Formats: sequence, C-alpha cells, structure tokens
Amino acid sequence: MAEQQQQFYLLLSNLLSPDNVVRKQAEEAYENIPGQSKVTFLLQALRNSAAAEEVRQMAAVLMRRMLSASFDEVFPSLAPDVQNAVKGELLLGIQMEGSSNIRKKTCDIAAELSRNLIDDDGNNQWPEILKFLFESVSSQNVALREAALHIFWNFPGIFGNQQQHYLDVIKRMLLQCMQDQENSTIRRLAARAAAAFVLANENNTPLQKHFADMLPGILQAVNDSCYQNDDSVLKSLVELADTAPKYLRPHLEPTLTLSLKLCADTTLQNMQRQLALEVIVTLSETASAMLRKHSNIVSQAIPQMLAMMVDLENDENWSNSDELEDDDFDSNAVAGESALDRIACGLGGKVVLPLIKEHIMQMLQNPDWKYRHAGLMALSAIGEGCHQQMEGILNEIVNFVLLFLQDPHPRVRYAACNAIGQMATDFAPTFQRKFHDKVISALLQTMEDQANPRVQAHAAAALINFTEDCPKSLLLPYLDNLVNHLHVIMVAKLQELVQKGTKLVLEQVVTSIASVADTAEEKFVPYYDLFMPSLKHIVENGVQKELRLLRGKTIECISLIGLAVGKDKFMQDASDVMQLLLKTQTDSSELEDDDPQISYMISAWARMCKILGKEFQQYLPVVMGPLMKTASIKPEVALLDTQDMENMSEDDGWEFVNLGDQQSFGIKTAGLEEKATACQMLVCYAKELKEGFAEYTEQVVKLMVPLLKFYFHDGVRVAAAESMPLLLECARVQGPEYVTQMWHFMCDSLIKGIGTEPDSDVLSEIMHSFAKCIELMGEGCLNKEHLEELGNIMKGKLEEHFKNQELRQAKRQDEDYDEQVEENLQDEDDSDVYILTKISDILHSMFSCYKDKVLPWFEQILPLIVNLICPHRPWADKQWGLCIFDDVIEHCSPTSFKYAEYFLRPMLQYICDNSPEVRQAAAYGVGVMAQFGGENYRPFCTEAIPLLVGVIQMEGSRTKENINATENCISAVGKVMKCRPECVNVNEILPHWLSWLPLHEDKEEAVHTFSYLCDLIESNNPIVLGPNNSSLPRVFAIIADGLTNEAIKNEDACSKRLANVIRQVQGSGGLWTECMTSLNEAQQAAIQNLLNSA
Repeated sequence: MAEQQQQFYLLLSNLLSPDNVVRKQAEEAYENIPGQSKVTFLLQALRNSAAAEEVRQMAAVLMRRMLSASFDEVFPSLAPDVQNAVKGELLLGIQMEGSSNIRKKTCDIAAELSRNLIDDDGNNQWPEILKFLFESVSSQNVALREAALHIFWNFPGIFGNQQQHYLDVIKRMLLQCMQDQENSTIRRLAARAAAAFVLANENNTPLQKHFADMLPGILQAVNDSCYQNDDSVLKSLVELADTAPKYLRPHLEPTLTLSLKLCADTTLQNMQRQLALEVIVTLSETASAMLRKHSNIVSQAIPQMLAMMVDLENDENWSNSDELEDDDFDSNAVAGESALDRIACGLGGKVVLPLIKEHIMQMLQNPDWKYRHAGLMALSAIGEGCHQQMEGILNEIVNFVLLFLQDPHPRVRYAACNAIGQMATDFAPTFQRKFHDKVISALLQTMEDQANPRVQAHAAAALINFTEDCPKSLLLPYLDNLVNHLHVIMVAKLQELVQKGTKLVLEQVVTSIASVADTAEEKFVPYYDLFMPSLKHIVENGVQKELRLLRGKTIECISLIGLAVGKDKFMQDASDVMQLLLKTQTDSSELEDDDPQISYMISAWARMCKILGKEFQQYLPVVMGPLMKTASIKPEVALLDTQDMENMSEDDGWEFVNLGDQQSFGIKTAGLEEKATACQMLVCYAKELKEGFAEYTEQVVKLMVPLLKFYFHDGVRVAAAESMPLLLECARVQGPEYVTQMWHFMCDSLIKGIGTEPDSDVLSEIMHSFAKCIELMGEGCLNKEHLEELGNIMKGKLEEHFKNQELRQAKRQDEDYDEQVEENLQDEDDSDVYILTKISDILHSMFSCYKDKVLPWFEQILPLIVNLICPHRPWADKQWGLCIFDDVIEHCSPTSFKYAEYFLRPMLQYICDNSPEVRQAAAYGVGVMAQFGGENYRPFCTEAIPLLVGVIQMEGSRTKENINATENCISAVGKVMKCRPECVNVNEILPHWLSWLPLHEDKEEAVHTFSYLCDLIESNNPIVLGPNNSSLPRVFAIIADGLTNEAIKNEDACSKRLANVIRQVQGSGGLWTECMTSLNEAQQAAIQNLLNSA
C-alpha cells in the first residue's frame, strides 16, 4: 500500500509537470484509478504533512473536483465506516493543519461534501460538521474561526431544513465575527459569508429584512479590505447589487456613498475603483427605479466615469499602427466608457443626459486632447440609452462633432469618426435623412488623411455605418463622388500594401465599397468594372497569413457587389469568382479554425446562391462539407466553482454565468458566431434551392433538430427553427413517405421547444415554424401524444400570459414605480402579446388542417380563449381572442355554433369597440359567419349590418389608424350581401357599398370585394350598372383605383374577370371613351396594363 501511495505522489507531481506529454500520461493514469481508491489516496496525500505542499494542494483540488463532478458515482458506494472516516479525517485535518493554504482547501472539500450530503428533505446527513461550525466559530483559535466562516461562505445552505431554527444563532455569530476588532481577516470573511447567505436566500424577503442590519458591517468590511489591497468583499457587494438589490435598499445611500468614495480614490488600484463603480452601474440595471431616486449620487458618479475615460496613455506609434489591438478591458478608459453606456441604458436619457451634457461640452473645449477624446467617446457611449432625448438636439450635436474631424490631434479626429459612426447606427435613418450632405463630405475628406492611417480607417468604418442604414434614394446623388473617392483610396492603399505591407485602411475601404454597393443595388452597375479586377486580384494574390482578414473582407465585397448588380452583369466574372472561392474552399483543410476567412466564405457562398439561383446547385458538393463542419462546432463548456474561476479569465475567450452556490457555468465563445452564420446559410440554401437541396435534407435535419436546444446562442436556435418547414418543402421531391419520416424526426423536438424555450424572440420563431409545418403536413400529422403535449403547453402559455399581466399590475403598485418602469412594462407586454399572436398562428394551422375534428382537443383551452375576450381585458387580448374564434367559425362550421354562447355576443358588441384592432377582428368574424357559418348564424348577420354600417360611416373612419377596421367592415357587408342576401335588404345597402369602394389597405379583403363586384357586373345588376350603363364610369374608376393601389394583382382570379368586363366595354365606342376620359393618367395606364397582362 505504501508503495502504491508513493506511486500516487509521483502521479500528482506529474500532473503539475510543465511537460505536456508527461502531464497527459499522468492525466490518463489518474482517470483509470477506481473512484474508491482515489478517495483513499487523495485523502492520505492531503493529510501527509511530510509531502510537498504543491502535491498536497493538487490532491485537495482533485478531491474537491471529484466530489463536485462525481459524488453519486463515488461516495455512496464507499462502506459506511469509510464514509465516516473521510468525514472525520477532513474535520481533523482542518483542526490540526499547520499550513493555512491546505487548511483553506480542506475547508473547500468539507463544504463540497456537505453540499452533497443534504438529502431531498433538506436534512444534513453530516451533523458533526454543524457541531464543528458552532464550536469553531466561538473558538479562541483564530484559524478555526476562519475555517468555520470559510465553510459557511462556501456553502451557505449547510444548515438545510434547520436553517430557520438556527437563524438567530447564524445572525449572532456573523455579527460577532464582523465586530472582531483584533482580526481583520475574520471581519472580512464574516462579511463575505453574510453576503453569500443573503445571496443564497435571494427570494426569501422576510430573511433579507431580518438580516438588513448586517449591511453596515459588510460595508465597513468593504472599505477596510480595499485599503488592505483585498477586493473580495467588494466583489460580494457587486454580487448583492446584481442578484439581491432590494437587500441594499434600507442602506442604499451609504452603499452608494461608499462606492463613490472608493471609485474616486486614485490611491486604490484601478481594478478596485472599477469594481466600486460596478456596484452603482449594476444597480442602474437591476434596480434602476430605486437608483433614480438618488440622482445626487448619479450626478457625482458620471464625472467619475468621465475622469476614468481621460486616463489614456500617449502612444507615439498609435496613428500608424497597422494592427487593431483589442480593447484593454482592464483599462480605466474602457471601463469608464462601458459604465457610461450601461448607466445611460439602465437609468434612461431623461436622468442621464441633463447630468452629463455640460460635462461633455466642457471636455470638448479642453486644450488637452485626452479630454476632447473622452468627451466624444462619451457621446458615442450614451447614444443608445439617451436616444429619445438626444434626438431633439441632434442637429447641434452633429454640427459640433463634425468640427472635431478637423481637430489637430489624430486621436480626437478618430473619436469624432467614432461618434459619427455610432450616431449613424443609433439614430438611423433619421440621422442619414438630416445630415447626409454634411456627413458624407466630411468623412470623405477625413479619409484622405494619409499621414494617419488609423484615422483614415476609422473614417471608412464610420462611412460603413452611415451607408448600411442609408435609404437608397439619399445615397444616389453622392454615388459618383463616393465611388471615385473610394476608388482613389483603394488604388493608393493597394500600392502601399505591395510596397510597405500595410493593410488596415484597405480592409476598411473594401468593406466601405461593399456597403455602398449593397445600398445602391442596380445603380452600382456603371462602377462594377472599376472595382472588380482589383478585388479579384486581392483574392488571387493575398494568400499570406497576415492578409487573411483582408482576403475575407474582399470575398465579402465581391459577393455583395454581385448581389447588388444582379446576375446579368455579374455573370462575366461569376466563373472566375467561383473558381477563386472553390480554390479557397478546397484549401480550407489548411485553414486554421480561427481563420476569419471561414465565416466570410460561408456568407459569400450563400450570396452566390442567391445570385445564381438553380445554377448554384452544382457547387453544393464542395460547399456543404466545410459549411456542415462549421455548423457542427461544439463549444467548450465547463461547470466551475469559485476556486476554478480564479484560474480562468474572460480574456481567454471564456464567458461565465453565475449559478449561485459558489458555482458558475463557463463557455468558450470562440466559433459561436461562425456556427450561427453557418446555420443561417443552410437556411438560405434550403430557401433558395428548394428541391435542388433535397439530397442534403437528411444530414441537415439531423444537425438542426438537436440545435433547437443549443442554449449558448439564440441565432443558432432561430436558424434551426426556421429550417424545419423549409427542409420539409425541399424533401417533397423524395416522396410523401420520406417527408413523413422527416416530420416525425422533428415534430417532437419542435413541440418540446415551444414548451421549454426561454427567450421570447426565439420562441416566436419556433412557434411560427411549427405552425407552417402543420400547414405543410396537413391533417393527421400529430399523434395522440403530440396533441396532448401541445394542448398542455398551449394551456400553460395562456395561463402564463394572464399571470404576467397580473405581475405587471403588481409592479405598478411598487414603491419604485415610475414612468421608466412603465416603459419597461410596456415592452414586456408587447413581447407577451407577440407570443399570443403565435399561439393564434398555431391554432389557425390546426383549424385549417383538421377542421372540426380538432374541436374536442380545443375545448381544453376554450375557457382561456374566452377569458381573452372578456370586457376588462386589454385590447390586444380581445383582438387575438376574436381572431381565434374567427378561425373556429371559418374552418369548423357549422359545428362551431355549439360555442356561439361564448363568443357571439362579445363579437357583435366589439364591432363598435374603441380599439380599431378589435373592430377589425370582430368585423372579419361577421364576414366568415356569412361565408361559412351556416343557417344558425343568419339572425346574427342581420343584426350585424347596422353596426358595420355605423362604423363605416363614423367620422374619421378612413384615418390611418382606422382604415383597416373600416375596410374589414365594408368587406363583411359585401360578404353578407353575397352569401346571405336573405339577411339584408341588398337593394338598399348596395348603392352605399359601391360608394365605399375600392379597398386600398387590406389586400386580402380587396380581392373579396372585387370578386363580388364582378358577380354583380356579370349578372348585369341594374344598381351597379345604372340606367343605360350610366354608372359604368364610376365602376371603371373603382377598378382603376384598385389597380393603381395594387389592391388587385395580375395573378388574382378576379383580375381576368375584370379584364373581360373592360373588354366588353371597349367594343362599345362612346361608352369606352367616356369611361376612360373620366380617369387620370395613372388610372388609364393601369387599365391598359390589366388588358395586356390578364
């Protein structure tokens, strides 16, 4: 055994070896040791004070990890006496250990074991550790007091179901330790433990109130520890601000005052000052209404952020640097700018802009370039949060910022470009409409700053932001000047690339060209030959590693230009470009995983697919391999505790989510964006190529279905959802059996996705796709289990909808409620209503496919739908509740009448509702009653007519907000006259109805009205034609008006019928002339066009 133990010590040493081979072998050997033996060896190594400290530390780390990751596989299988021995040895180790480091690590193991020994009923099956805590925390031995606090900090839930019983004791112990005047470490640990305990009970409001008087002690410990170069308690305060902000409320003023004091103290380290600022900024996000009441603190915090932004270094080589270095996230300047952006978004422009405006104006007039730079960067940072308030003074801001493009210092000119670019994005398209003239010329001038490539490149970047959101019509007058400028710079920079190897400006200029082409579209055709040869030259020859980004951006530029100018113009180069892309693609095995060309290539292929259409199919065998590889990227993930976190940093590409209980979830984000892009491109291929993509549907569906649960990136899940109905369409060519198999493969996951998706934007996509799939697959596509699960989910979603409304009402009663909170509640409401529209979509597809067979299933959610149309509900609920009942009438009649008691009265009453959306849904319902309802609905059609006429004739019925509701009323009257003429005096209503035509806005209803008009004309209805056809000019005007407003399309069935009517009149000489001369030019042209095409 001793020999084995010695071998194990050697193994632990090798695990620490800097030699990769030795370490890898040791890791494999360690993995092969059975779990029970590991426990014995690790514990012996840990307790052996004669062993080297680093070996003992390694043993401690491995023991803790094993308990964290594999407790269930290892510990319960140990004999009871071995389990007790482990517990006893750990407690003994803590008491006897001479090394404080090993003691601390042993405490971590004890906490981890205790965490796993709390059973389902909350019993701690290790009562000895609780006894140990009580004894140690009152001990005269400082090391034991530290150990007790460390264990409690690491696992605040250690008391399990005894917590309430011991609550006062816990509080007394912590307060006592926080007041230990002789030992600062005890005070610090007690403060951290108290914070951890509050965080672990974040939803227990009575407990938080009970522990409120501990906060002054925590704040004192924050202050003391910061001046002892320890920021651990300050980090705990940030966590409280993030997770339990309400806990801070009773002592919010001192919390903010302390944070402000520490942030302003330049004797502290940058990291500590930034963490102190983080407390205030975090509260602006988690408790904005609470913080808005302390505007005096906010007004002092903003100058601190601005002061941090001035903390820049003079770098003589900055202007000519050819590599864009990543932001130094530890720097004060970056931290200050980020804080400003977040606090503006958190507190809103109404609070922030008045507090910051004067400071920025003063900074911009400062002779020191750093202040002017910071002022401009601050303007960029607050644009999103202060959007509404800045919009009113945008004119003066832009005119002022443009002056700084002439500033003597290049970094100020750079910051001015940054502000222009950011505003072009934040205030689009208003910004482009108001300032196109000034901004384009100023940026082009700045792009000529040959002596300062960094400024040139940033001016080009600002131009990209400007053109991306610029309406085409605004850009066209500048196109010639823009293109010529860009061409001159591109040629000059290509020469520089050859002579000096510099590429920064060229990278941005190539993207600027792409952006201009993308906006100009076919108007870029005259400039195509100016650029394409040079761009192809870059792709062909720029093969060196340092030119990867340039080459990728050039590939993007070529494909965007191709898409802009269209197939006819691009075909002259399409073959060459495809060969270049194919060469890059076939060499892609040599590309490193982080090569920027990969994502540019993926997007470029999709654009080529759009350009070439079906001809692109031949390239799929080459394209699909790398695309599937990228779409299949699996991110590196890890479950980490606080100890592991200390060895990893976000700079290495890891992002962390705090799970509470001292645990975090880490994900390495490299490759996630590329994966999302690749998935989006697969959607593009399926959409564009349809049956041409059929042979790839199987591998793509096998990739995409599991990605509905890929919670690391919303875009991936959206693409997965979007792909489902498209893949079914692509696969149709393979026959119905194949499509059904594919549907069975995806159906279950789609339904589960609707039930579990946490993000409302992604959820709406999944629901939309599911509804489309149902429509594609038709009746019978869902089995009994699917229907049951879907029913439960829909029920749950509707119940959640009502519950969310109640919660929002409760928030309106909160003491911190203000108008900014109301804005946020409105956003939440909009999001909820959008999900409601998707519930309606799914029900629509179910009704349209299954007809009345689905009604028994529908009955489980019927009470909830009825609840939607109750008088006290918001208008959106009524609107969508009515839409669902409209579908019931349209697709499930005559059976639908059995539910008439629930919806008929409200539907008729809502024809006259104050909300146009509700009126529209109610009117549509009357129309489908007439069309599809059957005999039972006759009296209600009669009752509805005067109500509909009243809405049509009311004042303001044709205004923008009312027009859709009014047109649905007009259409409903027409449907009743056509389908239920016995319910209405047609001769009396018809002249009125004709005077209301044509419909402009609601194209679907316009087709119904024109179809009925054709019926009337073809049956020579005397009211429509008038005596001796005297009303025909009026009929012509209605038809012509409908055509010019595109209410009728050539593919509509009624357009052929209308053309026949017109042809009959054409042969009648004088009448034809009379009809045509009564029309304006556009209407005459529309009539001729109809005759030519129908």
